[in-house]
Amino acid sequence: MYNPKSLKAEEFIDNQEILDTLEYAEANKDNKELIDSILEKAKERKGLSHREASVLLACDNKEKVEEMYALAEQIKKDFYGNRIVMFAPLYLSNYCINGCVYCPYHIKNKHIARKKLTQEEIIKEVTALQDMGHKRLALEAGEDPKNNPIEYILECIKTIYSIKHKNGAIRRVNVNIAATSVEEYRMLKEAGIGTYILFQETYNKESYEKLHPYGPKSNYAYHTEAMDRAMEGGIDDVGLGVLFGLELYKYEFAGLLMHAEHLEAVHGVGPHTISVPRIKRADDIDPSAFDNGIDDETFAKICALIRISVPYTGMIISTRESQSVREKVIKLGVSQISGASRTSVGGYCEPEPEEENSEQFDVSDKRTLDEVVKWLMEMGYIPSFCTACYREGRTGDRFMSLCKSGQIQNCCHPNALMTLKEYLIDYASEDTKRIGEALIQAELQNIPKEKVREICKDNLAKIEQGIRDFRF
Repeated sequence: MYNPKSLKAEEFIDNQEILDTLEYAEANKDNKELIDSILEKAKERKGLSHREASVLLACDNKEKVEEMYALAEQIKKDFYGNRIVMFAPLYLSNYCINGCVYCPYHIKNKHIARKKLTQEEIIKEVTALQDMGHKRLALEAGEDPKNNPIEYILECIKTIYSIKHKNGAIRRVNVNIAATSVEEYRMLKEAGIGTYILFQETYNKESYEKLHPYGPKSNYAYHTEAMDRAMEGGIDDVGLGVLFGLELYKYEFAGLLMHAEHLEAVHGVGPHTISVPRIKRADDIDPSAFDNGIDDETFAKICALIRISVPYTGMIISTRESQSVREKVIKLGVSQISGASRTSVGGYCEPEPEEENSEQFDVSDKRTLDEVVKWLMEMGYIPSFCTACYREGRTGDRFMSLCKSGQIQNCCHPNALMTLKEYLIDYASEDTKRIGEALIQAELQNIPKEKVREICKDNLAKIEQGIRDFRF
């Protein structure tokens, strides 16, 4: 029986509820009166239920789809403005004992190069990331209690936060590692992580068990209930995601929104972020072997409807996607992107030799961070390297209340401008710097409160003088 307040995976992600939802959506996809009423509700900026959102996903009326896109774009502006947060993944180790059939790290893959960074190698990798201008990392590691125990992850986090190079520093470490215990989540919280990220891969239990035939990850309930344990362990910023292409996208979309509803119902705060990866080619993995792939237009519609349905959440898109796809979905709701990513273990300090391939998936957008920053600014976006909310204690419900109240423009907007200024002075090419300086001057006028605007101007001048790390 479906119960969003239950702590049992099969009750808050109830298979029959999803099937009933999809049947209801199909039956009402041409119900103009219902669709109009759902869109009117969405304009209140308070989100939609999984069933309401599924009706919009099923609707293929071009006029209504364009209305959805326009609304998603407006909601994105209302909640996040024109800021795009920048980050980079850092793969610590690809040792893994799971059997995930869609991932090249599965234990039976004998020809991928297995690697694990030492603390000395981490220093080199992070220094290279700092020299690009990155301030926020997402740590990745395979599941292997012997090679990647929690003690190793904690040591890596401590090392990363300790590295200061020129004006560089990693100010926020997010963590994407396997589902674990409340005790270990508490240890991650104490280590000072930002967001804990875990992709569900698929919410369909039957498919999940086929895709994960052995290893700790094969336990559907333990994996699906991980966010509840993370929150019990004190981590109040968690990030959801599915791997689109493994199961029917309409099923995954409904399950993803049900998971967000569950977190709201139980913990009073929904997901800090939602990621939307699509399966990509990798060593030993052919994406065409999975017959649930989605085209770019469907992908864009999913992104728009996540923004409408969960308006407060940050939405992440990685370099899995091409420049053209990223350009389209940033407009429709995405608020965080990676830049200059490496999905191998190592590779930032020195390029990885072809014969030592350790990539998790092929990267589609191979541009440098400077090229990505320039591209965003040319489209009118503010690349933000801000990590202030985490360090000022604005996490969980405190961040959500800030976001939902609309006060984000007096906080995140000036923080974005100040961190962009740091980037321009310390790392940018001359062309990027020229575009960025003009953007900052124009965007200062969009800070609503005059007092905040004046403080921001003063801080920008101090950044010119060599002082760093101002934040509201």
